[in-house]
Amino acid sequence: MTLHAFTDGASRGNPGESGIGVVIKNENGDLLHTETRYLGRTTNNVAEYTALISLLDAVRGMTCSRLIVHSDSELMVRQVNGQYKVRNPELKRHHAHVLSLVREAPYSFELRHIPRENNAEADRLANAGIDGK
Repeated sequence: MTLHAFTDGASRGNPGESGIGVVIKNENGDLLHTETRYLGRTTNNVAEYTALISLLDAVRGMTCSRLIVHSDSELMVRQVNGQYKVRNPELKRHHAHVLSLVREAPYSFELRHIPRENNAEADRLANAGIDGK
């Protein structure tokens, strides 16, 4: 089964109050899982990676042969896909964690960059995480 997921990390200030949003749907578009969480004070890039890690953890208990993840974070997508180097020490740890989870996964993994307006549901959840602190 192919799962389609959307992730977003939001930060009000950089660093600032931050949250994550995760949405997972099956191939028919049926909603399987959502997550919203307050992270405290961190950077937007750390929030983006945290959202992706939370998604990968959530998928572990699901039936999945292919996972297609959509994110509006061009930096994170290009780093995970090997197009950009990761220079920031904190992001290097998160990047390594993502790659480890993907290597261990029993499904094929694809990470795609999408425009922010196509990621509204995950964005709303990420901001709700900040608001709900």
